[in-house]
Amino acid sequence: MTSVWRNWAGNEQARPVRVLHPADATEVADAVRRAAADGHRVKAIGAGHSFSPVAVAPGVQLRLDRMAGLRSVDRDTGLVTVDAGMPLWRLNPLLAEHGLAMEILGDIDRQTVSGAISTGTHGSGTRFGGIATQVRALELVLADGSLVTCSPDERPELFAAARVGLGALGVITAVTLRCVPLFALHAHDAALPVAETLDRIHELADTNDHFEFFWFPHSTTTLTRRFRRQPADVPLKPIGAVARRLDETVSGLGFEGLNRLGTRYPGLIPPITRFAARAMSTREWSDLSYRIFASPRDVRFHEGEFAIPREHAVDALREIKRWIDTHDAKVSFPLEVRFAARDDIWLSTANGRDTCYIAFHQYHRMPYAPYFEACESILGAYGGRPHWGKMHGLDAERLRPRYPHFDDFTALRDTLDPTGVFANPYLDRVLGVGPGAKPVQSASGEDPSGFRR
Repeated sequence: MTSVWRNWAGNEQARPVRVLHPADATEVADAVRRAAADGHRVKAIGAGHSFSPVAVAPGVQLRLDRMAGLRSVDRDTGLVTVDAGMPLWRLNPLLAEHGLAMEILGDIDRQTVSGAISTGTHGSGTRFGGIATQVRALELVLADGSLVTCSPDERPELFAAARVGLGALGVITAVTLRCVPLFALHAHDAALPVAETLDRIHELADTNDHFEFFWFPHSTTTLTRRFRRQPADVPLKPIGAVARRLDETVSGLGFEGLNRLGTRYPGLIPPITRFAARAMSTREWSDLSYRIFASPRDVRFHEGEFAIPREHAVDALREIKRWIDTHDAKVSFPLEVRFAARDDIWLSTANGRDTCYIAFHQYHRMPYAPYFEACESILGAYGGRPHWGKMHGLDAERLRPRYPHFDDFTALRDTLDPTGVFANPYLDRVLGVGPGAKPVQSASGEDPSGFRR
């Protein structure tokens, strides 16, 4: 009997029938063939940082921790090939040693490369797409155990789908990324009134290389974060000890204590969030890009996020704030607002449109379902597409009209995996069950729906 696996947030778990640690693509292929022969489903997992059940493996769980090497680096072209299990926090310093960097990162770096691209992880910047847009080739093991590669020139249809493939098309074993010369970022944090931030939202997004902001719903202040790209050889001014201690108060152990207090006494949540908002002060610093893009997440929480056309950002945010106020909801975490350029990846949340991402959070010990359901409804009215690695309650019927290539993706899935070897309860819900597959029954009793009361 295997032990229970849990994701980072603790809201998803599974007890796989078998756990394997393959060392290379050949062992992955053998594991897939054996699982299919035994009638088991297969799911490769990364760092477990998805809030959704996308990586829950009630059958055979493949842990790719032994597949975390740097295969090749070409500094002239920027092409770098890594094993699928390479964590981003390990990859970035290795790239820096070769004078290279990823063009953009998300706000955490705990994920594996394959996990980050498969769920559509993104950063913020109106001229930049998600991490998957940096992919130039993939190596995958398909449901029949065959090893294939895809790129814009080789199996281009598979490439268009598999860059954000949800683990539904095969097990990624290697990723080739187009990296850029190593660069630094100048960071500028500034607290602004909510009204000013919303009035200037598109100006701020378009006049900075990278722009995002955080808004505690019970406060009248936003923390705006602006990054300017610089050459790697500029003098750096990393964040100092005092600022780090402030970060610990606002987002680390001090914030944990405040949230525990708010859990016990919900009436304290609005003043707690107003305190946190006031503690966010103006500061500037600079460092290599990967040290600024990503930051620690020490306090556990639940999270949902939807991508909407960026022109609707202000209206959507005001509606969320109005719902919180009129329902006396106690929300202890901020809304996080980011931006990305459109892309052509079939199930990317930014497919075909310039995008605003609105993420909503709640401390993991506090009730979240009514708030998350309200955000889903509000953002859904603007054509919102849920982040595949975050919590939502949508199914294939409601997702299909939001993605122009939804049916293309599922048709390819049905061709490559006709019996559902790579399916799990979550994929059955969001993609539908293929005509040759049977619905997957959970081996651990987890609920694949988005929200639980």
